[in-house]
Amino acid sequence: MSSEEYRANDDLNEELRPEAEDVAEAALVDAEAAEGQPAEANLEEDISLNLKLERAEAQAEDYLESLQRERASFQNYKKRIEAERGAQAERIRGDVLLRLLPVLDDFYRATDAVPDDQRNGWYEGVLLIQRKLERFLEEQGVSEIQALGERFDPNFHEAVGVDTDSDAAPETITEVLQRGYRQKDRVLRPALVRVAP
Repeated sequence: MSSEEYRANDDLNEELRPEAEDVAEAALVDAEAAEGQPAEANLEEDISLNLKLERAEAQAEDYLESLQRERASFQNYKKRIEAERGAQAERIRGDVLLRLLPVLDDFYRATDAVPDDQRNGWYEGVLLIQRKLERFLEEQGVSEIQALGERFDPNFHEAVGVDTDSDAAPETITEVLQRGYRQKDRVLRPALVRVAP
């Protein structure tokens, strides 16, 4: 039981304590008064006390049911808040990762632009940095959206042109102008592509 639940129980006990003390005191006074009375009066007093006891028990049962409903409502609230926090954290993480994608694009452009005869130690160092960034993104659940040769899907691809010179099947992606990425089920950025007519 959490500290909030203990506090809720203590609060409920504090609310019920004065009423329970009143009922007990009334019963004690009634019992003392009934000692010197005839049997008929004692019987009436017993019936009266039993009625008071039944009412007090019914009220205690109502309070218990109310407390249980409030406790269940609080547990549902806690679960909902935790789920909302998790979703918000995912959105924030996705937004940060989205801002890293242009950096990765620049690495691809830079390494693709280096001629084969100038690929030396400096080039290898840049490739290592690029691979570290790719590994980091993979660890965060980011993966590249496959596009080249695939059928165009508007959920993952954004067509920016039609490739009229292609012999590919209709709606087949013939060129990727910018890589697309997704994080788990969320598309961070669609792939910019050209499509066969």
